[in-house]
Amino acid sequence: IINHYILLLLKWVIYNSIKPFFNINELTNIDSIMSFYEHTLVAKQDLSSADINKVEDKYNDIINKSSGKVVKIEKWGLLNFAKKIKNYNKGHYIHYKFEGNSETLKEINKNIQIDSSVLRHLTVKCKKLVLDEEYFKEGKDNEKKK
Repeated sequence: IINHYILLLLKWVIYNSIKPFFNINELTNIDSIMSFYEHTLVAKQDLSSADINKVEDKYNDIINKSSGKVVKIEKWGLLNFAKKIKNYNKGHYIHYKFEGNSETLKEINKNIQIDSSVLRHLTVKCKKLVLDEEYFKEGKDNEKKK
């Protein structure tokens, strides 16, 4: 039993002797860990192309200003919904691939909740970002042939 207390005392002395050399709060701060995310938002169908660009730039700035880094932005264009969302049949899809932390996600969610031009959004955490492939391209490639 005495050996156990001596070991505990030794551990405490060693820990306190090296503690001033390391900032323990920096090492254990989970908020500062950067991860990869994909974020898709759906804007209203009746927005003009200038308004769509404003929405795209707005969230690009939000991500970059809140300790994030936008890697790629994909405009998927105006796509049909399977069911109506808030009396809309279509929506403009904008997809962001970015690196960020929990502060970035909080800032995105805070701004999306008050933005009336966004119908839906989804953020997914990824192990790595796939930058080579675009699954939805705006234009004639995705149109159905009659």
